[in-house]
Amino acid sequence: MAFLWLLSCFVLLGGSYGCGVPRIRPVISGNSKIVNGEDAVSGSWPWQVSLQTSTGAHYCGGSLISQLWVVTAAHCDVRTSERVILGEYDFSSSAEPIQTKSIARVFTHPGYDPSTMTNDIALVKLSSPATITARVSPVCIAASADVFSAGERCVTTGWGYTNGVAQTEPSKLQQVAVPLLTNTDCQRYFGKNYPAIQSSMICAGATGADTCKGDSGGPLVCQKNGAWTLAGVVSWGNPTCYPYMPGVYARVTSLRSWLDQTIAAY
Repeated sequence: MAFLWLLSCFVLLGGSYGCGVPRIRPVISGNSKIVNGEDAVSGSWPWQVSLQTSTGAHYCGGSLISQLWVVTAAHCDVRTSERVILGEYDFSSSAEPIQTKSIARVFTHPGYDPSTMTNDIALVKLSSPATITARVSPVCIAASADVFSAGERCVTTGWGYTNGVAQTEPSKLQQVAVPLLTNTDCQRYFGKNYPAIQSSMICAGATGADTCKGDSGGPLVCQKNGAWTLAGVVSWGNPTCYPYMPGVYARVTSLRSWLDQTIAAY
């Protein structure tokens, strides 16, 4: 399945680039943060999308996985009256070659439970296909059998708060390199007032960087065979985005079969 997905993306992009291979290369430092902020290279995360209200307010992120489909978090509660912005980098610029897409359908995982944050994933089907460019292209999706090990450094991106207490919003896309944790180690950070770390979740961070409100639904990507692969979807964490607690993500390997079944059916 992973091979077929890579092959289809390779064909989709004219044989030059596969999924998860940005034409504009990202530059990742070892101490980058979303909280407290590090700007990404413009166009270097071409699958990153901005989910916006009908009035143009950003509220969640997402990942382009094909010309018609975007993965995001169930808790983002996406509506068909809203829109998906592709190729965005700097909200303060009106000169970027963005693509604005309306939404045809939204599919929330039937097992999503907002009280436990289990299966916090959703699919958004665009009303028309995205045009693949240097700044807009899909990420690869983790296969069900893929393994992402504790200590592996992955990257998450978004326009969430750069300061969780001051609620500072960046205009430019931010990035952070974070190590993965085991679910057992992750659980030690969270007491009884937080949801339990379920098998459908994966954790990263706790080293001085964190995702925050506005990053929800965005990607956690890890490199597999030279391509960036979607391993997680930004889900939840400490409410003040304290950077020495982990961020919790929906685990794509656990949810891949639902993604495949939904896309095949619609």
